[in-house]
Parts: sequence; C-alpha cells; structure tokens
Amino acid sequence: IGGTPAIVRDFAQTAEGLGYSHIVAYDHVLGVNPAAYPDWRGPYTSQDLFHDPFTLFSYIAGFTDRIELSPQIVILPQRQAVLVAKQAASLDVLSSGRLRLGIGIGWNEIEYIALGENFHDRGKRSEEQIAVMRALWAEPHVVFEGEYHTIPDAGINPLPARPLEVWIGGGASATFDRIGRIGDGWLNIYVSADQVQAALDKIRASTIKAGRDPDEIGLECWTGMGSGSPEDWRAELETWRGVGATHITLNTIFNRGHIKPIEGRNVATHLKAIETYMAAVGDLF
Repeated sequence: IGGTPAIVRDFAQTAEGLGYSHIVAYDHVLGVNPAAYPDWRGPYTSQDLFHDPFTLFSYIAGFTDRIELSPQIVILPQRQAVLVAKQAASLDVLSSGRLRLGIGIGWNEIEYIALGENFHDRGKRSEEQIAVMRALWAEPHVVFEGEYHTIPDAGINPLPARPLEVWIGGGASATFDRIGRIGDGWLNIYVSADQVQAALDKIRASTIKAGRDPDEIGLECWTGMGSGSPEDWRAELETWRGVGATHITLNTIFNRGHIKPIEGRNVATHLKAIETYMAAVGDLF
C-alpha cells in the first residue's frame, strides 16, 4: 500500500483509533535485483518496500499515544547486538514504554553477505546477542566476554525503564528450544491452529527443562481475512485463544498457509478492511 509519511500515519492512527492493541512491521535491509537472480525463490526482492523498523516506529511513536510497537522480526544476527540494544532502548524510552521487540535469524543469505555477517552460525550467535542486549538494558555498565562479543566495562544511555521482552520468531525445532530456554514469547507467523500443538509441546518441554514457567511464555499468532466470513474469523480467534494465544495479529497482505491476503493494494482498501475486521471480532477482546 506504499510507505509515504501520510500512508504510514493514516494506517497507524486508524489502527489505534479502532482499538487495535499493537502494530507490526517486518525487517529486511535490502532485496536482491530480480534481473540478476532469475531463479530467485524468496518472497521479497528489491521491488518490495521495507522501512527500517526502528526508524519507522520512532516516526509512528510521535503521532500515536497507546498502541504497542512491535518489530516482527528484527533479523538480529545480521545486525550488531550492541547497536540493536541501543536502538531498542531509545525507541522504548521515546515511545513511553511501548516497544515489544521480536527477533529472528532470517533466511536470506545475501543480506548477511552484504552486511558482513556470518549466515551459517546465526542461530547460535543470536543467543549470545540476546544475552548481550539484556545485560546492556539492565545495568549502566557491563563487562561481557563471550564467544562473539566483548564489552570492556561500558554501557548504553538511556536505559529502558523496564526489562525489555525479546520475542522470537521461527518454525524450526531449534527455534522452539531457544524460545523455551531464553525467549519471552513465540511469534508464530504461519503455523495454523490445527497444527500448532506439536510446536507448543516442544516449547513447553524446553521451558520446563530450563527451570522456567511455561505460563510466562507468550504466544502470538497471525491471522488473515482474505478468505472466510466474519463468523469464520471469530471462530479462528476463539480457537487461537483455546490454545493459549496471548496476542493475535491481523495481516491483510500476507499469503502463506492458512493466511490469505485481501484484494487491493491501496491504503483506502486496507483501512476499510481493518475497520471491518474489528467490527466483526472486537467484542472478543
């Protein structure tokens, strides 16, 4: 639907005015030239617009009051952990505590090459990155010596007013284990409600093994409105609540698995769509 300042403002303010609890944006730093990669099978190329999530949400924070700001996901291992910690803390402070950070490891090796980061150790490295960020958010000065990071008694300023949550996206078994051990929640982008239980069981087992309380791990699930009726939308949300979803995100453009996009690529169509959806399901929340 475009990414001009007016479109971003109208979409975010409309969502907040309708009563939506949070707004989501994805992270891709760059896309491939499709002419140079005729066999490219990835879902995005350089023709797809992605604002930097920290910049985007800083802009949105200035003209909204209460809606939560949730990057889903920041591809953490292709970024410097200390810089992400600084950006996240600044955004949280400037938005009066409205950040809920989602991270993942991504799939596009070309982005990693261009950003000078290792694609092949990204999962393992992300775990230390989370530890680095949490240390920097908690204390004014940090001494850290890890496999990938060294902090020689230094800190960021400002600090967030509260411990920031780190939600983790992905669908691999290693991701489910990581969520159980160190995550604050799972960002379930594409697993449907009738197939999600196996993943939830893996997360729960990992959580218990780590000595954590499974009830404290959040579950966010994405849904669409490109198919079905309002009654179907309501039934789907009730099903998600039945499996323990703490957050549900409507995505009007996603096209994967059970999530189907609406027709139309102009802002008026999508604003009308989120109004229609909230009118149909809003009383469930």
